[in-house]
Amino acid sequence: MSLPRIALTIGDPAGVGPEICLKTSQESSVLDSCVPVLFGDQSVLKAVGEKLNLPVPKTIISVDQLDKLDHLEEPAVLDFSSLHYSDFETGKVNAATGKASFAYFDKAIALAIESRIDGIVTGPIHKKAIHAAGHFYPGHTEILADRTRTDDYCMMLTSEIISCSFVTTHVGLHEVPELITTESVLNCIRLTHQALTKIRGRSIKLVCCGLNPHAGEEGLFGRQEEEQFIIPALQQARTEGIDIEGPLPADTAFIQSKRATTDGYICMYHDQGSIPLKALSFDEAVNITLGLPIIRTSVDHGTACDIAWQGIAIHQSMIEATLLAARLV
Repeated sequence: MSLPRIALTIGDPAGVGPEICLKTSQESSVLDSCVPVLFGDQSVLKAVGEKLNLPVPKTIISVDQLDKLDHLEEPAVLDFSSLHYSDFETGKVNAATGKASFAYFDKAIALAIESRIDGIVTGPIHKKAIHAAGHFYPGHTEILADRTRTDDYCMMLTSEIISCSFVTTHVGLHEVPELITTESVLNCIRLTHQALTKIRGRSIKLVCCGLNPHAGEEGLFGRQEEEQFIIPALQQARTEGIDIEGPLPADTAFIQSKRATTDGYICMYHDQGSIPLKALSFDEAVNITLGLPIIRTSVDHGTACDIAWQGIAIHQSMIEATLLAARLV
């Protein structure tokens, strides 16, 4: 049986994406699990490779030779020939790199929908750069939902130590309460239960955090979001056979004794879950978009422009994301 073809989009060329993708494409564990295809510009990857003494895949495929993807058996670069390394300054926000990073990702989504590739692993994009290029999305997750026409989706960050899914993601805190509904919480619970059951290969236990301090303290804090929306979602989930506890105060939900019996957390907003996860698993965690018709994982960090093209970027998260994508395939 042939290995799955996994697209590694290099993200913003001015950041650490090209470096961590090149490093990952050479890892023996990755090569034993999949055929990595780097989506980017050959001139950029060549320049990074020469500067950091990193090998670049020898097989180069142009965007008008997509039939070569169908029987690919070795690492390759899908060369967009759209950006030259002299067109931008390393570590600087640039509309040109934003345009390029969006193009790499957009093509990967299209090819995954067409089954020309089996999964996508995304390098980090710079939101200011893609906005400067005229693509006004908050991040990868929203682009994926739009391009795949998916309504019910959520973001999950996962590692061996801790996994957190988010009812809301890239919005301001003042917007969060209005986005907490019974339907949005229940959707996140269902998708997380389905994904972690598949990943763990067994029955799982979930914990749901409250929105307000002390999970609302029985209505004393907040606008009774726990009573009106979160608790009804938990009750419905339990009737569907999902083992879930909560809502628990977020300041005690992540203590070690609770983590030891919890497979995944349902978090009401971005930082509620990403802070404990990144404190515990920054270099190993993987971002997964749940609910899509295609497989997509990602690193859990940004472009790290301050250390771009210096050879010091840790690529363990990219390795883990690639291995997980191959497993999910």
